[in-house]
Amino acid sequence: YYSNEIIAEIYAQALENAGFEVERQFQIGQRDAYIPALESGEVNLFPEYSGNLLQYFDEETTARTAEEVYAALPDALPEGLTVLDQSTASDQDSYTVTAAFADEYSLSSIADLANVDVPLTLGGPPELAERPYGPAGLAETYGVDVSFSATGDTTVEDLVAGTVNVANVFTADPRIQTEDLVVLDDPEGLFLASNVVPVASADIADEIADVINQVSAALTPEALVALNVQSTADQLSSDEIATQWLEENGIS
Repeated sequence: YYSNEIIAEIYAQALENAGFEVERQFQIGQRDAYIPALESGEVNLFPEYSGNLLQYFDEETTARTAEEVYAALPDALPEGLTVLDQSTASDQDSYTVTAAFADEYSLSSIADLANVDVPLTLGGPPELAERPYGPAGLAETYGVDVSFSATGDTTVEDLVAGTVNVANVFTADPRIQTEDLVVLDDPEGLFLASNVVPVASADIADEIADVINQVSAALTPEALVALNVQSTADQLSSDEIATQWLEENGIS
């Protein structure tokens, strides 16, 4: 699924609907390729992810929550770049359970896992075992003890099958909707927040802010997952998905 391209197309169409002329440069590579393009002014607007962007410029940051990360970005960005309003939508690590498991144990937050009276097995990539937000971080931050299973590429399948009952899943994964999964809230900031945030050239930011901020306000976590479902399950193109989403949200 192409979250980044879909959001970029939404930005582009929203701006065109507002009378701006937009040139698209999609699939131009990773940060090492597009950050220099932003700094040079070759690219004026880019849909980014707040936590990953902050760590790119400040590897030692201690910011973790969405508010902390967003507040730290203006000082971390190079001169000439700024951020517009971030959305609540994100694409970041999470701890996720099935809806049935969440209902059975009244789970809405990672902290609620401490009240589960059956053994918890966490599934995720092998490297999760040593990550600061892995089993040790889960125990230290939330007092939740888990065993760990290196499920790798089959993490979601293992969660649905019941082989594990908690899984490390990215929050924009379309299978959250198609497999009826629940992302648990992270009030203590165990994971680095990575909300969708527009990065813009400072010299055009004020001019486009009203349009792009309207998009950010409407782009929720559930909406981003649904956009990705349209990409993977419905096989719609980015421009079709963007047009439909803008119409549904009354942004024209």
